[in-house]
Amino acid sequence: MSQPSTPQQPHRSVTDAAIPEMPAPRVQERRAVGMPGLPFLLIALLVVLGGAALIAAGGARAKDHPGALAAVLIGLGVVVIVCALITLFGLTQVAPGQARVCQLFGRYQGTIRQDGLRWVNPFTSRRRISTRLRNHETAVLKVNDAYGNPIELAAVVVWQVADTAQAVFEVDDYARFVGIQTDTAVRHIATNYPYDAHDDSLSLRGNSEDITERLSVEIAARVRSAGVKIIESRFTHLAYAPEIASAMLQRQQAGAIVAARQTIVDGAVGMVESALSRIAEQGIVELDEERKASMVSNLLVVLCGDRAAQPVLNTGTLYQ
Repeated sequence: MSQPSTPQQPHRSVTDAAIPEMPAPRVQERRAVGMPGLPFLLIALLVVLGGAALIAAGGARAKDHPGALAAVLIGLGVVVIVCALITLFGLTQVAPGQARVCQLFGRYQGTIRQDGLRWVNPFTSRRRISTRLRNHETAVLKVNDAYGNPIELAAVVVWQVADTAQAVFEVDDYARFVGIQTDTAVRHIATNYPYDAHDDSLSLRGNSEDITERLSVEIAARVRSAGVKIIESRFTHLAYAPEIASAMLQRQQAGAIVAARQTIVDGAVGMVESALSRIAEQGIVELDEERKASMVSNLLVVLCGDRAAQPVLNTGTLYQ
């Protein structure tokens, strides 16, 4: 008894393939409470000078009239200077293309994105995060495409930190996280599409623009929880593996030869048809079916041959 045939599974695209759903972020970026730093710098310097003046006044009074007032003036001056110095610790320089993530005793307080000199709570810790565009280029990866053929490919991804809070608190190392997820997405894309399709379906070589767009979508979905935005992704290397490269090259050459021959035959048939039609319309010569067949054969040999035709002169008739 024959076994029922198993229906062939349809080819899955990356939109049908399961992309792991990352957990929802627990924290999102917000603006840190702060003020312009230059006024605080000037005020702190004036306060330091005032504290120094109090200490000097207390020292002078202690020489002339020792007592509690002199000690109070000196102590007050020291306290004023210490407070001014603590205030100075709140000054933060932010360069263009950078941000500072502020934490107070482990609690997220906000992010400073405005460049220049800023002042925040001096007891906060401030971690520097780059918001500039970055490139990540994968190594040459060796994977199997949708048809099981070993191929080599590499890609470059342009990315940027969009949410500094998620980049710091959601993952341990956001740059390394982007690199690993990019490699995973490139492998996943390669296994879902063939290197070169034999029909009208998408292929890595023939539809590079569509494939790279889908690659960007998948990478963006994988790194979204880390607060990273994908700007662009491109394949930088795409080729068959060395062990099958020669065989695949012969197949591509054979396909190109067949396609070229098909074009030549279609053009030759059209030219023969046009020649017979014009001969019949203008009444140049009367051709029976046998002579038409001979003429068609000769024209097809001349037009479809890959070498120049060698003419043969017939001094008799067609039937001798």
